[in-house]
Amino acid sequence: MNGAEQLLETLVESGAEVCFANPGTSEMQLVSAIGNHADMRAVLCLFEGVVSGAADGYARMLDKPAITLLHVGSGFSNAMANLHNAKRAHVPLVNIVGDHATHHLQYDAPLTSDLPAHAEICSQWVRVSESANDLAASGAMAIQASLQGWGKIATLIAPANHAWEAAADPAPALPCPKPERVSESVISRIASLLTNSRSSALFLGGRALREESLATAGRIARATGARILCETFPARMQRGAGRVPVERLPYFPEQAMEVLAGLEQIILVGAAAPVSFFAYPGKQSWLTPEDCELITLAGVDQDILAALEDLAKQTGASKPPVTVMRAPQQAPPSGPLTPFAIAQTLCQLMPENVIISDEAVTCGLAIFPATANAPAHDWMTITGGAIGQGLPLSLGAAIACPHRKVIALQADGSAMYTIQALWSMARENVDVTVVIMNNRNYAILNIEMMRVGAVNPTAKTLSMFDLSNPDLSWTDISVGMGVPGTRATTAEEFHQQFAAALADPGPRLIEAMVVQQMPSQDQQNKG
Repeated sequence: MNGAEQLLETLVESGAEVCFANPGTSEMQLVSAIGNHADMRAVLCLFEGVVSGAADGYARMLDKPAITLLHVGSGFSNAMANLHNAKRAHVPLVNIVGDHATHHLQYDAPLTSDLPAHAEICSQWVRVSESANDLAASGAMAIQASLQGWGKIATLIAPANHAWEAAADPAPALPCPKPERVSESVISRIASLLTNSRSSALFLGGRALREESLATAGRIARATGARILCETFPARMQRGAGRVPVERLPYFPEQAMEVLAGLEQIILVGAAAPVSFFAYPGKQSWLTPEDCELITLAGVDQDILAALEDLAKQTGASKPPVTVMRAPQQAPPSGPLTPFAIAQTLCQLMPENVIISDEAVTCGLAIFPATANAPAHDWMTITGGAIGQGLPLSLGAAIACPHRKVIALQADGSAMYTIQALWSMARENVDVTVVIMNNRNYAILNIEMMRVGAVNPTAKTLSMFDLSNPDLSWTDISVGMGVPGTRATTAEEFHQQFAAALADPGPRLIEAMVVQQMPSQDQQNKG
């Protein structure tokens, strides 16, 4: 067996089951090994950004790594934006990147680059295999490294000759590391703080937003009077009817500061201190009140659930938490197709345990709070802010959870970054309903331009945010990629088309011709 075959055997033995791939010449032995192994699923993606985004979605749902197969430095660079998002989501992910044969690097062929330097930018573990015999052992180390804490990005660089040269036996799987437990002294200190009558909040992020952790946080909040808030862009939040309600910190800093005003102590649980997404002239970047104390209960590499359970014991939090009630039945929405009308349809029609990938940008600001009491569901967001994540994320989530419906709420502009994901959805026949919020505009940039004080925009200036001339025809694009597509121009049409999409398994796209509607501050603070 060659190095590639031994590597693949080791990856499978270590628990890897899916490879999202966009390979090239340097990866041909790895492609052959995957093709000859019954226990590794191969998902071809037509752009590396789809590869990395899909691996992120897969990991968010299963807490285990998928494998990406990428081609040299340029291919890895194409994957970087969604690797940035994955790193911010703290997910386990293993990149296998082919490189030139070691003896070929000296000739500086056109695709030669400093691949380790590329990988270091968005990976927490990087290794170049030393030989064909070392390749499999490096694969086992990559899987182990990806499972450190909540998850890490591990990148293994495989020179082509290490893949084709003969190799010894596969390497054994390495033990899965366990997250660090929070010390008893930290738990005791925070328990005393939460019972000191000061205005307090639990500020949650990452795995603290899973159902079991939320239920424990809800018990603590009920016992101590603390509020429950969460970061603006959570990786995966389990919400809806029957689950603990959480205040999501608004995107705009003025609104975020208003939400945080009056708090005297904030307990960070798997989240960093809240800061403004961007800097604005004359506005603060640090959002926490000056006299508010920040205390960390548990960080992203620690056992969040155990820490919350220990804290619940020390605060005497024995009563069940307050949970969200199911939305009452109402008539289907009618009239203009606004984001709020779309949210009403979601509340009325989506089944329990739906997975939602939200890259709806401005439209999502209204949809999220209006779906707080929808049936129980998982909500994933764009953790690192690099757009082009939503469609690949939903593809990966659907591969991870084939028996659950996935809904991708997608802005039209950012969808064009990774539109190739539609083709992979059709090829894999995944159960994803894509809702394109078509306002023919980078609407968020129009808002941000005003907020940064760029005055007197000209027609040429505004044209750089305009997605018309020509108009994108999403139904045609979707059908061309193999995904059936329809267009909705009213709330009634969207309701009917969404019901049909849910009833029919497989990929579907609805082009929602939305009437832009910015939510009020009060709407954004709810949900």
